[in-house]
Order: sequence, then C-alpha cells, then structure tokens
Amino acid sequence: MTYFQTLIAAAAATLLAMPAFAHDGVHVSDAYARVNGGLGATGAIFLEVMNHADVDDRLMDVRSDVADKVELHTHIATADGVMQMRQVIGGLAVPALEALTLRRGGDHIMLMGLKVELHDGDMIPVTLVFEHAGNVQVNVPVDNARKPDAKGAMAHGSMEPPASN
Repeated sequence: MTYFQTLIAAAAATLLAMPAFAHDGVHVSDAYARVNGGLGATGAIFLEVMNHADVDDRLMDVRSDVADKVELHTHIATADGVMQMRQVIGGLAVPALEALTLRRGGDHIMLMGLKVELHDGDMIPVTLVFEHAGNVQVNVPVDNARKPDAKGAMAHGSMEPPASN
C-alpha cells in the first residue's frame, strides 16, 4: 500500500468512527403550517427538533410577525374526555441527543389572529427560542393539503444562535 493509500484509509477509518452527529445544537426539520381562513384566522405549525447536544435543552418560546399571538400549545383531555388545546407554560423539553416532534393532536405552535392572508406555498418566518441553543430561525411553508403523517420538504434552522439579540 502506498503512503497516499494509507493516508486515505486512515482518514476513512477516522470518519467512520465519528459519531453520526458531529455538531452541537438543534436542527429543525419537516416543518409545515396549516391555516384556517384569512386575516384574523388561526393556524398551526408542526415540525421536528433534533437536539444534537449532549445536554438537555428546552423550547421556551416561539415568535413570528404573521399573527397577533404565537404560542406553544398542547392537547389535554378534560375530566369528561374532551380534548382541548392549552398554552404550554415553561416550554417543551428537548432531551439531549433526542427529538421533540410537534404534530397534529399533540404539541404544536399556534398562530392566532393572522395579520396576513396565507396560502399554500407561502413561507412563514419563525424564531424558535431555546434555553441553551438560543434563537433559531426557520422558514415554514404553508401546506394545507399535507396529511398528518406525511413527510415533506425540510426546513432547516441554524445550528448556532444569532450573534446578538
């Protein structure tokens, strides 16, 4: 084996031995929104957050200029078995090296009082605020035809928080 072949083999072995996630922070994927009507109406955002860090994180808040109120929500069952949406106070846990999935019928981002009329294909700029990862900006496509378990285009967030906020 030549020196060059030995060097390439060593580099390949090193790469194969590295962990699957070679970076810290959070990664947002599979984001999409559904809206219910025009101006003043409501909408919801669904996505997955993967925490690549070796420490737990927490999605504390979410912000967007497209609605009067943007909140983290969940569904809870009342004493009589009726499901209701409620705002999540204190954020949502994103365990180290695990994922948090915001989906229909579960945890999600609620948009209330839409300030703009949104249509399929429009992009919603959203800032996710994490306890450790900081602010992560994502552009979320409106996809009203999306089925609950369908996988769509990826919406990737920054791995690093912005320099200042």
